[in-house]
Order: sequence, then C-alpha cells, then structure tokens
Amino acid sequence: MQIGPYRIDPPVVLAPMAGVTDKPFRLLCKRLGAGLAVSEMTASDPRLWHTRKSRRRMDHAGEPEPVSVQIAGYDPAMLAEAARFNVANGAQLIDINMGCPAKKVCNVWSGSALLQDEPLVARIVRAVVNAVEVPVTLKIRTGWDRQNRNALNIARIAEDNGIAALAVHGRTRADKYLGEAEYDTIAAVKAAVRIPVLANGDITTPQQARRVLALTGADAVMVGRGAQGRPWIFREIAHYLATGELLAEPCPGEVAAILLEHLQHLYAFYGEHAGVRVARKHLGWYAKDRPQNTAFRQVANHTESADEQWRLTRDYFAALAAGEPLAA
Repeated sequence: MQIGPYRIDPPVVLAPMAGVTDKPFRLLCKRLGAGLAVSEMTASDPRLWHTRKSRRRMDHAGEPEPVSVQIAGYDPAMLAEAARFNVANGAQLIDINMGCPAKKVCNVWSGSALLQDEPLVARIVRAVVNAVEVPVTLKIRTGWDRQNRNALNIARIAEDNGIAALAVHGRTRADKYLGEAEYDTIAAVKAAVRIPVLANGDITTPQQARRVLALTGADAVMVGRGAQGRPWIFREIAHYLATGELLAEPCPGEVAAILLEHLQHLYAFYGEHAGVRVARKHLGWYAKDRPQNTAFRQVANHTESADEQWRLTRDYFAALAAGEPLAA
C-alpha cells in the first residue's frame, strides 16, 4: 500500500489507541512486523502541547519511517496549526481522528461526533491538507448510529479534499465496540473511492485478516485491540498473507522476552512511578487466558517498584515455560 511517498509493507497497521499506542508500544509493534504504527491522538489545543503528557506523545526520536501522528479536535484552524506543529516535531503522516467513540471526546464535538456534520468534516480536512506538505490520512467509523451511516459521503469528501488514505472502523459511533464489524460498508467505501482504504474492526487472527481483505477489497488491515497483549500478531498476519501458512504461537519463553523488554522501555520512557502503572494494563493483556492470570495480575498490580514488577513477571513466565505449578 502506498501513502504519498511511503510504501506500507506489510499492509498491516497498528491502529491509534489512546493510552495504548505510546512510543514503546509503537516501536515494539513495528519490530514485530507492523508496516505502520499510528500514534495515540494528540490534542489540537495549543495550550496542551507543552504538558508532560503531550511532550511524551510527540516524542518520535528513533522511530522508523514513516512516523504517523493522529490529531483530534473540532476547529479547522486549530487542527491545521496542530498538524503544522507535529510536522515540525517529526511527523511524516498526519492522521485526523473522526473515529473515537469515547464520550469525553464526542462531548466536545471531536472524534466520531464530527460525522454528524459533513460540511465541518470538509472544512477540517481541507484546512489540514492545505496546512502541511506531508500526506494526511483520516480515520472514521461507518456513521454516527445505524440510522445515520454516512461513511460513503465522508469518504467522498475525504477524497475530494486531498486525503491520502482512509481507515474505516466497521462500526457506528453508537455501536462503540459491541456486535460484529460491518465489512460490507467498508467494501462499499473501497468501491467508491480511489484512495487506499484500511479495514479496521475485529481483526484478531491471521485468518480473519485475510477474510476481511477478501470481503472488503481493502488495501490494508488495521489492528487495534487484537494487538493488546499480542504484538506479534503483525508478523503472524504478514506471514499468513504472504505464504498462506500459520506461524507457531510464541512459547512462554519468547513471550517473556518480549514482555520484559517492553517493561524496561516503559520504565525508561515514563520513569519508574508512571511506568509501573502504565505497565499494569499490558501485563493483564499479556497474561490473559494464561494459567492463574487473575492471581498474577493481583500481585503485579499492587507492586510500586519497577524491579519487583519486572521480577514477578519474569518468574511468572519462567514457571509457565518450565511447566511448573504457579504460586498463588
């Protein structure tokens, strides 16, 4: 898949997820096969750009090209300025968020709330595209609710105003993450536009990735929740798409090596106090569906020390690898 001057290969993309796709996770997913990793959304309000949280989100030093940064907001001029600011800070692709279903985002007329106002969508897209010389992409849902599915209209607006690629989550805002993704709408969008389309929603296995590409005709798949605790899903999908063969599941020893390195990067990036807390959700995802996951999470979630959290994680996966009984 081509986005401007950038070839996205393999066509398997990490979706932007608030509180998840930080720099350590993006680097990990890229290393494990993602062709592109989109940052968690950054605010368009310039008053927030210099907070510690925003500075971390805008840290792209050492990231492989292309660096994709998602911006969120509702004001065309403010979003245009946010795009310029992020390009000055290393962004090589700008992604506009019109897909987030979170109430706190939609309540300030951002994210998927924007799908209710097609003229505003056009003004935003036009302002951002005209503000920067890098490719601008857009992420949307199929509509505001099932009575107002307007993804086709939004897709045409996007294409007409210079959007370089469009990611579509196959649910309406009202659906949030419930039910099954509607791939027929993504297929209709792909048939209606000439720009690359990325299919998003319920892609949790290599087989599902291939099925979604076949059903939609999309140029790439975008993986969100399917990568939580399973960042190797990108190499699994890429291998399956290329060869038709399934890779073996990583053994507990390899999972431990991936996770322990991830923890070290989190501690270094956030500092010990915040890093330990950010790590807790990742520990839960990595341990999900493994023996004594609940007991492990309870212990890991109570430690305040990076050394202790890292040691507990090492010991937990070492016991799994050795087939030993796990301490409660």
